[in-house]
Amino acid sequence: MLITDFGAISDSTHVSTTAIQQAIDACAASGGGRVIIPTGSFMTGTLWLRSHVELYLERNARLLGALRVPEDYPVRALIYAEGIENAGISGYGTIDGYFNHPIYKGQFKVNDGKRPLGIFFNNCKNMSIRNVHIVNAGSWTLRLLKCNGVHIDGITIRSLAQGNNDGIDIDACNVTISNCNIMCDDDAICLKSDLQDFMPENITVTNCILASNCNPIKLGTSSYAGFRNVAFSNCVIRRTDESNVWDWSKEYRKVAAGTLTGLSGITVQSVDGGIVENISFNNIIMEGIITPIFVCLNHRHGDHGTIRNLQFSNITARAEGILPCIISGVPDNSIGDIILRDIVVEHAGEEQPMQKSLPENLKGYPENRMYGPENPAGGLYVRHASNITVENFQVRHRATDYRPTVVLDDVTDFRLRGLKVWNSGSKKKVQATGCKQITIEE
Repeated sequence: MLITDFGAISDSTHVSTTAIQQAIDACAASGGGRVIIPTGSFMTGTLWLRSHVELYLERNARLLGALRVPEDYPVRALIYAEGIENAGISGYGTIDGYFNHPIYKGQFKVNDGKRPLGIFFNNCKNMSIRNVHIVNAGSWTLRLLKCNGVHIDGITIRSLAQGNNDGIDIDACNVTISNCNIMCDDDAICLKSDLQDFMPENITVTNCILASNCNPIKLGTSSYAGFRNVAFSNCVIRRTDESNVWDWSKEYRKVAAGTLTGLSGITVQSVDGGIVENISFNNIIMEGIITPIFVCLNHRHGDHGTIRNLQFSNITARAEGILPCIISGVPDNSIGDIILRDIVVEHAGEEQPMQKSLPENLKGYPENRMYGPENPAGGLYVRHASNITVENFQVRHRATDYRPTVVLDDVTDFRLRGLKVWNSGSKKKVQATGCKQITIEE
């Protein structure tokens, strides 16, 4: 069914919400099928997707978000689906939230919760999104909540117009994401766990190119139930083309002014009491980040969570600044069972030994800067952890760095084999405080 048959008009000022929705509803009533958005630009407010309906955008089709917020968005999304199944979005056209329009300049603040998401699938089954371009979302670009079975393949996301421009936010089960190119202001692919009675699990991400001014790959911050059985593989992390919100040179050491960079290339967090387990990251190449790997356990809402069984392998990172890979639990709750194998990282270097202990931050917002702008380690910092294996870990500094390469604090059962470091001025490679069962091999 063509939306123009129901009165949709190709015009960047005429709002065709009613006509497009009538086409979707008629297609669903007839048993399902394809609703076609043809070549042209069609402006719309919130559209409700229906079961067994595929919204298809032709190659030169453009779906534009209407410019009245919140009047044109009775649900906080441009395309919304709730409680449906066997439906999706496909084609080679563009879904444009239009939040780069001058009318929005200066109108919204970060974390204000007022802007619509691009696409929101809520409690749906057997959904798909294929090949489309999604740009200029008002807030998060693609949100999956309590869904079971979502296949995302070949999509392009570019969303840098506003703060909170996440790429794909996943609070769902049985999700596959492949062959996507994502560039956004906030987290690129972010697993969230907003519900204590729903565990996001069985999620794979592969063959994607990711760019973010925050965290390209993130599990958390929201982590009430947690995450399990998640695999990221064969991904490239790169710099964004622009940043309209953040200038990280003002908050991080040795990050030059004007540098486009994200925060942590890979972030894994349990800070709301959830269980995070059985997670792997393999074959990841990254630049345009500050901390290659950041694993954090705390209890900002009073609950004690768990992080266990993580594997990081075949990771190459060229980082800005001086913050190393960080694995940090809390004094009464350690992180356990982590393997780091075949890791190559490069940092700015030129740091002197840290003269004070790294502060704890038991309830703070979890980011790589939560412990301050310094770190005692040049390559890897591990605190409040057990059963940690590190094999073939290589660290390069662009300028001579005088910190120990690996610093351990309250760590039990740590095994290190094959540490190599270049451009280090430190007399010792490993420094351990309050640790037990430490094994180091050349």
